[in-house]
Amino acid sequence: MTKILTPTAEHDVAARDGLWMSPADAERVTGWTLKPEGMCRAEACVPLPASAVGTNEVDLAAFWARLGGPVIASDERDVWALGAPADERNATLEGLAAPDFTLPDVNGVPRSLSQLRGKKVFLATWASW
Repeated sequence: MTKILTPTAEHDVAARDGLWMSPADAERVTGWTLKPEGMCRAEACVPLPASAVGTNEVDLAAFWARLGGPVIASDERDVWALGAPADERNATLEGLAAPDFTLPDVNGVPRSLSQLRGKKVFLATWASW
């Protein structure tokens, strides 16, 4: 199983050779549906090159990169992160509101930023790089 982290959730899917997976798993992870014209959500469709579509499978990393979203994998390639595409990040920044997310507190209880609306919040981030 491959774990995929998105801005709103985490998913375990059967993937091979990077992020090649079934169209159903791709839809579950991204909300986009594979159609003959490409990956589609509502009226929007993103055309995919033939090299990103196989028999009953799609290269999710190629699609996500085509959307403009960052894609990164662990060294073992068993955990992948799909970042929000630039247009979504820019829209969030224009609204001056932090996007909602859920993380466990020090006791392991999941807490969402939206639960703290109207309260003063201090967010500290850290990265090893």
